[in-house]
Amino acid sequence: MTETVLVLGGRSEIGLAVAKRLAAGNTVVLAARRSADLDAEEKLLREAGAAVDRVEFDADDLDAHRAVLLDVVRRHGRLDVVVVAFGILGDQARAERDPAHAVEIVHTDYVAHVMLLLHLAAILREQGRGTMVVFSSVAGARVRRANFVYGSAKAGLDGFASGLADSLHGSGVRLLLVRPGFVIGRMTEGMTPAPFSSKPDQVADATVAALRAGRGEVWVPRVLRPVFAVLRHAPRALWRRMPR
Repeated sequence: MTETVLVLGGRSEIGLAVAKRLAAGNTVVLAARRSADLDAEEKLLREAGAAVDRVEFDADDLDAHRAVLLDVVRRHGRLDVVVVAFGILGDQARAERDPAHAVEIVHTDYVAHVMLLLHLAAILREQGRGTMVVFSSVAGARVRRANFVYGSAKAGLDGFASGLADSLHGSGVRLLLVRPGFVIGRMTEGMTPAPFSSKPDQVADATVAALRAGRGEVWVPRVLRPVFAVLRHAPRALWRRMPR
């Protein structure tokens, strides 16, 4: 049966890589600002075997979230897999000087996710089925001084998504929480990669494998789980000197 895969953040390298792996024989809906400019992204997915639709979506326009989701349901009948892939890294140094920029980061990376995920959970509960894919980060596993604004937003998202997943138990709806480490891509261009870095394709491979295995969470790469189990207990004086 043909499935509908919705990518919220239709330009996201990781979101597109996940959608490409789910594309064959399915419909992929790309949701992003300036959706008329998604020709390259649509071509990639069509070549992978998907029918492609586009919808206009601004993650920071909270009042429009439910209408966007319901419009996709109206056009395609249901939502099977929803990849929540929007977010910004922001500039930590600027955020420390400019509280408004700090709030921009937290609004997109946490507040907008809370609104979107609650609307989405309600729609999927009504369907009685569906899967959400949410991208947290090891930056939120223990927040570092070097990127504490972004890290705090991811810490909040991680906790919220974990609780939401528990609330959905037994409903037929599930949530896959993905915790990547440093991802080498457009968002981190020009930055020195951290240990245990990965690329969007590696994150997508792990995400799709976890989806197909019915898992609730996955760390990418897997070694980060035991590493952070130890690092959570690192002395604070040492931790505050840790790089991004």
